[in-house]
Amino acid sequence: MTLAPTSRSQPLERERRPRLPRAPRARARRWALPALAALLAVAALAAVCFGAAGIAPGDALASLAARLGLGATPLDRVADAIVVELRLPRVLAACAVGAGLAIVGTVMQALVRNPLADPYLLGVSSGASVGAVLVLIAGLGVLLPVAAFAGALLALLATLGLAGAAGGATPTRTVLAGVVVASAAAALVSLVIFWRADGDAFREILAWLLGSLASIGWPGAAIALAGAALALPLLATGRLLDALSLGDGAAAALGVDARRTRWALLVASALVTGVLVSVSGAIGFVGLVVPHAVRLVVGSAHALLLPASGLAGALVLLVADTVARAAFDPRELPVGIVTALIGAPIFAALMLSGRVRS
Repeated sequence: MTLAPTSRSQPLERERRPRLPRAPRARARRWALPALAALLAVAALAAVCFGAAGIAPGDALASLAARLGLGATPLDRVADAIVVELRLPRVLAACAVGAGLAIVGTVMQALVRNPLADPYLLGVSSGASVGAVLVLIAGLGVLLPVAAFAGALLALLATLGLAGAAGGATPTRTVLAGVVVASAAAALVSLVIFWRADGDAFREILAWLLGSLASIGWPGAAIALAGAALALPLLATGRLLDALSLGDGAAAALGVDARRTRWALLVASALVTGVLVSVSGAIGFVGLVVPHAVRLVVGSAHALLLPASGLAGALVLLVADTVARAAFDPRELPVGIVTALIGAPIFAALMLSGRVRS
């Protein structure tokens, strides 16, 4: 008669089992941020150098160093101005806008637990469009960022006011109110364009509505960097977003006031979006697709997902803007067209693979 193995042998068997290698996703998580930062640095240098007037990377770096008092620039006055006055502020603005939109998109998707949420959920971009169209029609393009931000802020206040008047600004009511405000603002924009826009004003309005960084200078870059700076505190909300992603009941059990936290983050996200779209227009798909794509690599923990999405958003928009600026020379596409051409098939592929779920 054979005896059954004793329980004392079971630990020995477990000890003899070979140790499994670390999962690929764990390695991806560890290297995600350094890899994205390195890719972004390379893309930024390439964007400064690439264009109708090609500039060697070493000369571009020397020119930038010369502006900091570190030696003399090897470039002539025209090439130096192209690097410092034209391309560098545009590169910084693209990085800032892309990072801010991707971070806000990640926050929005967690707050409303909806994979289709994006930074424009509360009607902010539509309100900014109203302000932008009005000043462009009036020939006051110099006031474009101020008017766009004022329109975005008014749209946010209208959304929150409508949600409150409807019985309380719950997440569902707030989102529905944002849809109402966005639809009304879009109708107003269409009316103004149909009634008054012609010639150059129409082309400027169309470029802004499609999203463009073509007219960005140092003042616009400063506004975009300010918007990205406003998004930085959102990087510290990873634990709160993880709790809210589990549902309000689970969040309350973890000590998170779901209603107050969601309200504060919705308002903060809308304000960041308002600042960003005031200089870039409504650039689509960055805040929608990038969080989903990054989530496949680093997982759903927001402590890592938020900064990774910010770096990836900056990289995506910088590459898209470089393509929009240089690939169709002498014409330049609005960058919103390029992001839509890239983002739509990627999002469709994510849907077909089952990676996007409600």
